[in-house]
Amino acid sequence: MSAHRYDVLGLGNAIVDVISRADDDFLIAQGLRKGGMTLIDEARAEQLFRAMGPATIISGGSAANTIIGLASLGGKGAFIGKVKADELGALFAHDIRAAKVGFSTPAATDGTASARCLIVVTPDGQRTMSTFLGACQDLTEADVDEALVSQSAVTYLEGYLWDPAAAKAAFIKASKIARAAGREVALSLSDSFCVDRYRDEFLGLIRAGAVQIIFANESELHSLYQTSDFDTALAQLKRENILGVVTRSEQGCVVVKGEEALTAPAFPVEEVVDTTGAGDLFAAGFLAGYTKGRDLGACARLGALAAAEIIQHIGARPQKDLRQLAEQNGLGVGLN
Repeated sequence: MSAHRYDVLGLGNAIVDVISRADDDFLIAQGLRKGGMTLIDEARAEQLFRAMGPATIISGGSAANTIIGLASLGGKGAFIGKVKADELGALFAHDIRAAKVGFSTPAATDGTASARCLIVVTPDGQRTMSTFLGACQDLTEADVDEALVSQSAVTYLEGYLWDPAAAKAAFIKASKIARAAGREVALSLSDSFCVDRYRDEFLGLIRAGAVQIIFANESELHSLYQTSDFDTALAQLKRENILGVVTRSEQGCVVVKGEEALTAPAFPVEEVVDTTGAGDLFAAGFLAGYTKGRDLGACARLGALAAAEIIQHIGARPQKDLRQLAEQNGLGVGLN
């Protein structure tokens, strides 16, 4: 790739995660869809927070998690996302900057509060998310720094950002800037229900050349092509003639580029504690390798390694130095 200031620029929802453990009965009592993500308003966020047990509060947001994972692997990352000038907004800004990620989006001084995602983790490690987007929805085209996009090898969007209309316009602007500068654009499909809402638009982005890299899990891929058969969905992805990365939990991942396909195993783990952020960190590892020119197999192994670290503890931010972990597993070459 040509010279660039940042390896990856993420555009996404700037969210603080509030994580609590509970059993399936709690999900049923609260009317929560296990394993999914539901958008909620501020009143519901307050009600659910009161019902939850003791909580851990950690900065989150899908694309932000990916960029912080990238930084932990030695990559240079930046992030565009909107917070309000309040307590949670200040926490988010502190955490992402402390991870050595570039973050200069101005905080909103009025409007709704900073976003939060209330996450309930069940004993099987599954996470059920209820998200109040708050100030995230105030991200606009004006927040997209043209120089920042032009100086980033890959601009990475989380599919969740497609919900607010103004944020959607911000991504379209970023995509056009990136393509004009000869850079690549990646899209994480984020959630199968998100794909259900915007299937035609996501496919339109791919087929119009606005997106060159897709990250998805099995359920998201099935939703994108409206089939329950994995091989059928994968065959359709191949025909898009883009770089497609599909995670399959304990079955590892499949990477396709045109008609070429390779599989890579999941990295072994001692215990699955919390799957929050597994896909985000897989993308971090993959892109850390990709922007350093590593082959696709090595990129997939780096993704699997980063995902394995994240699911062995609560929260979607690394607790270990991922670059050191990569070096210990023979994957650290070129990560600087």
